[in-house]
Amino acid sequence: MSYVDFLTSVHKSTKRDYIARVLERPKAEVAKIAKKFDVEYWDGDRTTGYGGYKYDGRWRKVAQAMVDHYGIKPGDKILDVGCGKGFLIYDFTQIVPGVEVTGIDISTYAIEHAKDEIKDRVQVANANKLPFADKSFDLVISLNTIHNLYCFDCYEALKEIERVGRKNKYVCVEAYRNEEEKVNLMYWQFTCEMFCTPQEWEWWFKQTGYTGDHSFIYFE
Repeated sequence: MSYVDFLTSVHKSTKRDYIARVLERPKAEVAKIAKKFDVEYWDGDRTTGYGGYKYDGRWRKVAQAMVDHYGIKPGDKILDVGCGKGFLIYDFTQIVPGVEVTGIDISTYAIEHAKDEIKDRVQVANANKLPFADKSFDLVISLNTIHNLYCFDCYEALKEIERVGRKNKYVCVEAYRNEEEKVNLMYWQFTCEMFCTPQEWEWWFKQTGYTGDHSFIYFE
């Protein structure tokens, strides 16, 4: 298991005012709305989620970095756990024609509004029980998703990612290294349930037998 950072550049491209975020609207109110993962989260007001999640190509460089790192080739099978509207797996198909992509997400709204080109490759499912056979995929990825699960479901999700992957796995999760980053994370997030340090995440990886790569997102 290695630390491989594919996401920092995307994460840091967003400027964040943590104090304004927590003062905009009552945090409990917006969290209840966001955790439905419905229209308000994806395409509603910025105070309850993305504020309009549309394809803009931002994930292409992430897909390219993964293709280069893992040597993805035509015919390889990729699963995205928590794929949202499928923008990242679409980019995989553009970079490596012939790659076989699949995505799952808990959000019915996201799946119904997935990118047209890959809509037949995505489905509603829960990360804690993936509807695929053992060792079905050459690469299983999960970006900024499993920290939204309660610890018991996160435990199962990590085991499931390990189970369905036959080769490479990669997860990226939110974490904090000090009290400042912990507070920033709590101020900024809408849906996080697993508030962990890197050491705690590594403990979870060990407990679940997860052998893939990982990285952390910090709110500095």
